[in-house]
Amino acid sequence: MGARKVDPIRELVDMEMRFQNQMMNVWRRHRIRHAQEIFPVRPAEPGKPRFERVMVDGDIVSYLANPHNQVGIYIASDPLTPEDYYFEVEILDSGNFATIGVGLVPQRYPTDSQPGWRAFSVGYHADDGKLYKANGFGKPFGPKSQVGDRIGCGIKFPKPSADQENPAAQNMAKVFFTHNGKEVGIVMALLPPDGHLYPAVGMHSEGEEVKVILDAEWHYEDLELMAVDDGEDDWSRLYDVKLNGTMLEYSGRGKSIHDVGLAQARYALDTSNHYFEIEIVDPGENCYIAIGIARRNYPKNRHPGWNKGSVAYHADDGKIFVGSGVGEQFGPRCHKGDIMGCGILFPNDYDSEADSDQSPDDPDVSNRELDEYPSDSDSEDENMWWRQGNDEQGTKVQVFFTRNGKIVGTKQVSIPKGGFFPTVGMLSSCEKVRVDLHPLTG
Repeated sequence: MGARKVDPIRELVDMEMRFQNQMMNVWRRHRIRHAQEIFPVRPAEPGKPRFERVMVDGDIVSYLANPHNQVGIYIASDPLTPEDYYFEVEILDSGNFATIGVGLVPQRYPTDSQPGWRAFSVGYHADDGKLYKANGFGKPFGPKSQVGDRIGCGIKFPKPSADQENPAAQNMAKVFFTHNGKEVGIVMALLPPDGHLYPAVGMHSEGEEVKVILDAEWHYEDLELMAVDDGEDDWSRLYDVKLNGTMLEYSGRGKSIHDVGLAQARYALDTSNHYFEIEIVDPGENCYIAIGIARRNYPKNRHPGWNKGSVAYHADDGKIFVGSGVGEQFGPRCHKGDIMGCGILFPNDYDSEADSDQSPDDPDVSNRELDEYPSDSDSEDENMWWRQGNDEQGTKVQVFFTRNGKIVGTKQVSIPKGGFFPTVGMLSSCEKVRVDLHPLTG
């Protein structure tokens, strides 16, 4: 029997795929281990709040000036729960600069940081009205606050049935903030390894004093009305696509390439949530289904991958499209039951604020003020965006695609201003996909 012929190109490709699959497993283990190293899971101490550089007198918390001008912080003894899901802070004295932050943090949060500055935390700050989410850079969110104002913070806990249908949701918290009794907006926050977030107040200038109301009430009926059980809050745009729970269903005409149905997520991929998946439940007439990432304001009637600022893997022909209507052969075609995934491998030193040049209107948060602007681009806007050269100047990242848990391949692209958003396209009747926006969370 003659020796088996070895295709060196095929061997190299197989070796590369095995390496990438190994790297994916390492990446998943690293994220979990890194989170545990930042905040080791230790049992909370009921009845014992943590605080540094503040004076606590009952429910009154005051900033204590210190030689190094460090942040003072108060962290409640117990986390928010479905029964006690809300608290408020009343500003009694704004001090020199009103640098008061209200939010949620892990139980072992560093006592030298404002809520929202470090991992697994989120905070709404009185002095600038910005929201801080696991980052020292804030984003415009709500009104500034002064003496007499009340800032509230809570979690919209999902119903148990919703958690069972979508286990990944258990690793995210829908945090909402209020200002003087009116809801300002919401933000999705990653939960720490132990799954608990604690009320916290940060201060940073002499004279600041607040009243912490841990038993503040927020009417449950209002909470139920604001909560969205079918995942609608996860999507910023649904064009010719209907949402049914976690299912996206094409509802367009399907007669020409101008009838693309587009669904774009509200939150950009980042280092804490870098991957998402779709399952083809019904391929419809032609399985014109695409999964990818696209810039904010991507044209509504174009498949992801067809226009600048996007990249996508198409199920019907197995091609990848990178900012062009002409694709190249990339992987196998996909059919009913196949699970397609898309993610970004960010550089180790990637900063979601600086490296993607995020503008203030980046939809990392949801509120009325930030939602009142156009969401679609016409051809003139598209050309203007391309002339600005964002695709060439942004930070380079590796975008990878998977099929049934195995990496198909990668593409190097540049992060556009504002980041890349999970995007799904469909174009033939009866197409249905099930979406999981957080399959690797936690």
